[in-house]
Amino acid sequence: MEDRIKELLAELDLAGKLRLISGAGLFRMAGDPAIGLAEMPVSDGPSGVRGENWDERDPSVSLPSGTAIAATWDPGLLTEIGALIAAEARRKDVYAVLGPTMNLHRSPLGGRHFECFSEDPLLTAEMAAAYVRSVQAHGVSACPKHYVANDSETDRFTVDVRVGDRALRELYLYPFERTVEAGAWMLMDAYNSVNGTTMTENPLLDEPLKGTWGFDGVVVSDWTAVRSTESAANGTDLCMPGPWHLWGEPLAEKVRAGEIAESVIDDKVRRILRFAHRVGALAATPQPTPVFTDAQAQDLVRRVAAEAMVLVRNDGILPLAPETTVALLGLSAGEPRFLGGGSATVIPGHTTTPVEGLTGRLPLTHTAGVHLSEALIPAPLAIMTDPETGEPGLSARYFEDETELGTQHRATSRLVLLGDELAARSNTIELNTRLRADTAGEWQIGFGGVGHIRLDLDGETVLDENLVLDGGDPAAALLNPPQRHVTRTLSVGDEIAVRVVTSIEEAMPGLGIILGATLGIRRPQRADDEEFAAAIELARAAEVAVVVVGTTEQIESEGVDRTSLRLPGRQDELVSAVAAVNPRTVVVVNSGAPVEMPWRDDVAAVLLSWFPGQEFGDALADILTGTAEPGGRLPTTWPKTMAEVPVLDTTPVGNVLDYAEGIHIGYRAWLKAGIEPAYPFGHGLGYTTWETGDLTVAGRTVALTVTNTGARAGKHVVQVYLSRPDSIVDRPVRWLAGFTTVSLAPGRTQTVSIDLPARAFQHWGADGWVSEPGEFIVSAGTSVTDLPHTACIY
Repeated sequence: MEDRIKELLAELDLAGKLRLISGAGLFRMAGDPAIGLAEMPVSDGPSGVRGENWDERDPSVSLPSGTAIAATWDPGLLTEIGALIAAEARRKDVYAVLGPTMNLHRSPLGGRHFECFSEDPLLTAEMAAAYVRSVQAHGVSACPKHYVANDSETDRFTVDVRVGDRALRELYLYPFERTVEAGAWMLMDAYNSVNGTTMTENPLLDEPLKGTWGFDGVVVSDWTAVRSTESAANGTDLCMPGPWHLWGEPLAEKVRAGEIAESVIDDKVRRILRFAHRVGALAATPQPTPVFTDAQAQDLVRRVAAEAMVLVRNDGILPLAPETTVALLGLSAGEPRFLGGGSATVIPGHTTTPVEGLTGRLPLTHTAGVHLSEALIPAPLAIMTDPETGEPGLSARYFEDETELGTQHRATSRLVLLGDELAARSNTIELNTRLRADTAGEWQIGFGGVGHIRLDLDGETVLDENLVLDGGDPAAALLNPPQRHVTRTLSVGDEIAVRVVTSIEEAMPGLGIILGATLGIRRPQRADDEEFAAAIELARAAEVAVVVVGTTEQIESEGVDRTSLRLPGRQDELVSAVAAVNPRTVVVVNSGAPVEMPWRDDVAAVLLSWFPGQEFGDALADILTGTAEPGGRLPTTWPKTMAEVPVLDTTPVGNVLDYAEGIHIGYRAWLKAGIEPAYPFGHGLGYTTWETGDLTVAGRTVALTVTNTGARAGKHVVQVYLSRPDSIVDRPVRWLAGFTTVSLAPGRTQTVSIDLPARAFQHWGADGWVSEPGEFIVSAGTSVTDLPHTACIY
């Protein structure tokens, strides 16, 4: 391979080389037919493979979020998940999946907390390495991101993260190191700066990444993160999106002038050619990937979602007995969050809500009980008719000035013009549909978007405004654009012709057309107090109340950090009121990150579902009825209140975010502060009982026996921690050193062995990694605070 790359490099002139180190489009790497190099599409992919376009006509499998995957504590599951991701990538002609997202849960306020794995570097590293190995086993590249310290969203394009060498090496760099060891073919650097230098130019790209670690793949920039021509002299190899003018003729001039050595460009090109060889784009065909039917993909997502759900409290109510009458309450029961907002978003071909999943499984009544937002929602497909085709949906017409470029039938009311070829050539789009009322009363009809937007109802212009994005993050333009609406009183069956005309604008130079338009509605609904009272009466009449609470897309999303850990709206009030009339209340928390749960001790059970992917409803029904066991354990600490969180801040001061806590984040910070959280790292309950014992240590291998003492099969997660109270250096009270999962039938016993890595005993010192001689304490158990077995290890 290396000889062939050398030959191909010699065939390229400077212009040809520069074409390869900038993208050919928004999500496409450049090719060169003269040397047999195909163009290589890439795709966002932490929780599914969207492809080059954000388009409901080409749906994607929606997988559980990063926190959910890590909550399984089972790297082996990634073998199946990786095969599905690779299959989805190949189906969409994608060569690289931009994931996993493996920044750490430094603060629960982090907006992309849901997309990342854990607060612990070891758990993050093991899950991320398994992701990389399993996807790349099928000839599709993974792309771990974002290197490094991109752990929050506030001012993410400009913030300078100040972090000490020890915390950088032991916490934030370690998961990336493990993915390099796992053979990652691509890695994405971050928008932020670290210790004064933006990451696209940071010395950390050379050392340790390309130096000590020996990374021989491609370092790709986060989109638009390359900000200068001079940055080409540093460790970023591929500038995205493309074509990027900073690395075009301006870079050629600097190379010709000798200001940047052509050998630097050659190294980047060699890496890209090596990457192309690995993914089958260089005079070869891509490696075949597994084939998943829709049913197989749905079954896998359903199983993983159940494996990820964490039962943090259960007084014995779960699993529910057959024929238990259930009042299913909460807005998230009928309108849940399947996935997080931002680049992790995919459009699934189908979803199941908790209402849909439980219908037919148990006798059920349902109402929302609360209204969370005054915002419009995208008009449902079932109430829209495309006037051009007569099919459910709308027509989208694209114009360049007065010239019509084309028309599309779209089966969605929320258009995101990400990579759409017609949109890229247009400056105006027109949406037309007939909206049919399915509820009588006062409707709100409007739009969301950025730019000049006009709304016509039955041929009359009712709104005509310029909508401006508040803030500079393009993610907000996609996820939470300004909205406007008018009201109309409609009877069931009434139809109204809706026309939206919108200009198309760029959110940020270089990203091209990424905005769109949403046709939004808000149906007539009961008054807040009436709806709340209806839920209480249903709870009172049922044997069990199940309340599904959660966050919104405006709260947990790329581009913005949270300001509170409270659930939005009256959800906390609803749970407390329901529990007051029905002590057999189960709360399901549909969030990607921790929330406050002031009612947690007043309810019978609390189940954390995370953002569980498209099969949420069926997976939840499996858990509640006992068809499946909740297999998750907490990958991050859940606090009682936000005020108690030891490391919280995500807001830069003078453009600087100081990681002053050093190595003490997550459970390490909780232990150091001596504060008891609501639920500790590693905690989780199942539906059977366990006994462990006979802890032994041989070298760095820890072994103990595990027995299922209950009446049904189950899963147990054995966690091993190290501590050294008399260390000569500052250390955490204890830290995760190893873990494994075991599944056993009732009455069965198994001895499990866990090999602790040498790195678990080391710390970063002035001269590099140091192994402090002497005795460490090894503790084993079921969470960071439940460790009944201890021994000494050297």
